[in-house]
Amino acid sequence: MFIKQIEMRELRMRLLHPFETSFGVTQDRRIVLVKVTDGTHIGFGEVTAGEGPFYSHETSETAWHVLRDFIIPRAVGREIESSKDFGQFANGIRGHNMAKAGLETALWDFEATLKQVPLWKLLGGTREEIDCGVSIGIQLSIDKLLQNIDTEVRAGYRRIKIKIKPGWDVEVVRQVRAAFPGILLMVDANSAYTLADVELFRKMDTYNVMMFEQPLHYEDMLDHAELQKQIETPICLDESIHSADDARKAIRIGACKIINIKLGRVGVHREVRAVHDVCRDNGIPVWCGGMLESGVGRLHNVALSSLENFSLPGDVSASNRYWTDDIVQPPIEISSQGQIAQRLALGGPGLYVKQDLMDRLTIRSEVFSSS
Repeated sequence: MFIKQIEMRELRMRLLHPFETSFGVTQDRRIVLVKVTDGTHIGFGEVTAGEGPFYSHETSETAWHVLRDFIIPRAVGREIESSKDFGQFANGIRGHNMAKAGLETALWDFEATLKQVPLWKLLGGTREEIDCGVSIGIQLSIDKLLQNIDTEVRAGYRRIKIKIKPGWDVEVVRQVRAAFPGILLMVDANSAYTLADVELFRKMDTYNVMMFEQPLHYEDMLDHAELQKQIETPICLDESIHSADDARKAIRIGACKIINIKLGRVGVHREVRAVHDVCRDNGIPVWCGGMLESGVGRLHNVALSSLENFSLPGDVSASNRYWTDDIVQPPIEISSQGQIAQRLALGGPGLYVKQDLMDRLTIRSEVFSSS
């Protein structure tokens, strides 16, 4: 695999609807795409960092800097055996997993295109279709939330996730469960609570919730282990897990019973696989989290979700939930059974990135070529 040229683009894409979590509200996404080519074959990846340092210390701006000044100069003009060799380009760079994943996912897509193998098969996946869930942000009213849930249930989504924050929690969960007694329901707190709030979680325990996602501090494991002892609902860790070693420690101390794997947060497919395997070997199910990706990042999530232990519906939704016009063709769609079928690599036949639309949305770009 010869890396002849790498291109970075930053796109400005407006979400169909504002998306609110305990961090704040997002309407406009700054999405950094990475394109790799040998002059004939291409591959696309996406940096999933947000606009501000709220979910993570990384942002689209820091990722651009780290890719431009440190990672891409080590990669362009190089020949590698496979995408598994990406680590040599990131040796010694601490953190910045989302920046690393931007290039590494592009290399996997490039390799899949080059070998004419579906990306999900190249990753070792086993699922030709994945079950889909949906994440619904904090709404202006509970009635509005209930309307949105009804829309998504009718669309076929197999699991509903709602966001909570202090003051928008117990009563919201109570009313959702009363209106939809049969749905798979999970609750995401995005680190908004402390152990002092244990009674709130005990109250929500009574409403048959699948899991509480990251209720406590984003770096914590110990308090999560204590909270898990005091409630029945499984805790799912998200922000606390950046590596297989993190997963091993969290499982060992009983900090969680489920783990959310986000490609950008963990950093590279190799480490994602390691987290997946640790969880599988310890009987801990995993699912794929979302970061308001464009179709490029979303299709990488679809491929990732094909791995055997992704046994719970993830936050992998259709293009039309987020964008008036997604940048991939055909757009990502779910079946009436709430599933998305696997596809070929982004650079492969029958699927492509819309160049004209991408050009219109681009606010800056930079190309790096081998000498």
